[in-house]
Amino acid sequence: MKCQITICFLPVFLKKKVVTVTGSLSSIAWKKFRQNKLGFGSLVFIGFTVVVACLGYLVTPDQTPFANDQYLEVGLKKPGFSVLMLPVNDRYLHENQAFYKTMLWGTVKNRENIPIRAFTVNNSSVWYIEYGALPGDPAMVKSLPLHLVRMPVKKTFWLGTDRFGRDYLSQLMIGTRVSLSVGLISVLISLVIGIFMGAVGGYYRGWVDNLVVWIINVIWSIPTLLLVIAITFALGKGFWQVFIAVGLTMWVEVARVVRGQILGIREKEYVEAARALGFSDFRIIFHHILPNVMAAVIVISAANFASAILMEAGLSFLGLGVQPPVPSWGSMIKENYGYIVLDYAYLAVLPGIAIMLMVLAFMLMGNALRDALDVRMSDS
Repeated sequence: MKCQITICFLPVFLKKKVVTVTGSLSSIAWKKFRQNKLGFGSLVFIGFTVVVACLGYLVTPDQTPFANDQYLEVGLKKPGFSVLMLPVNDRYLHENQAFYKTMLWGTVKNRENIPIRAFTVNNSSVWYIEYGALPGDPAMVKSLPLHLVRMPVKKTFWLGTDRFGRDYLSQLMIGTRVSLSVGLISVLISLVIGIFMGAVGGYYRGWVDNLVVWIINVIWSIPTLLLVIAITFALGKGFWQVFIAVGLTMWVEVARVVRGQILGIREKEYVEAARALGFSDFRIIFHHILPNVMAAVIVISAANFASAILMEAGLSFLGLGVQPPVPSWGSMIKENYGYIVLDYAYLAVLPGIAIMLMVLAFMLMGNALRDALDVRMSDS
């Protein structure tokens, strides 16, 4: 579909200036969206986080499942901390493991890395001092046969370690998966239920609409977080339960928007013409009406995405979300909020900043989409 929009300006000197924008409606919306620097920058940021979440263990420093490789000797180290690691039995169980399996599930290792302070090679043995050894303690000087180990390597923890000695950067990166997955699946669930309920109620009206509005009002009257907690208790704690619980509470907003849009659109001439031609209600709703309300649905979906991320973080903080050892930004705050008054406040602040940036990006992108998808062109 092509359109041509002409905007005329009449300056003081009555000279007519004509600005012509041509192209499809989608291309015009995309141009308007790119002109919004905050919205487009938010899209770039979200795209970057999506790439990190998709690549997963291929880009994390710790490639073990759930980034759960623990070194208690180096727990609670500051960002940039480096230590020598002595690899023992450096053989992986995933030899010839498929690329996508490594990306999705990580690599199960059959290796022990020993943090050490110093080492020396003597004949057929490697003598080393463990990192946790006390100065001058001869009992901490140990040795291993040379054929069982490889040369020590330097390992850097760019964001430091938590109390279990896990790489904090890897925990944050894998936590991105949980937040984006909860947002995506919850929004999809809310769209399926909300569009169906709103479309049925708005199109048929009468007692069907009254029933839909009654259900919406009942769900709307219950505090969202309490409803999510109740559903979580009913379904149990876990990864997929959070998706379902959050999705089942967000559909009412979609249903209200879709119902309100369809109540006005169903009286349009092209809908009356479709009825006169004998088209089925299903075809009229899904082929002629819903495409005209998708702009509003896209905008509210962006806001719901941000709400789902906040809700998941809250549930994980309360211990009702994803369970350890799966890393989640909310559970990371819960595990480390006690360090806020100590010298390790960043352990709780960093996942909080990640949540804030992600929610802010989706809200700014939603506002930009609202302006870009508005068919009314401004005169300036």
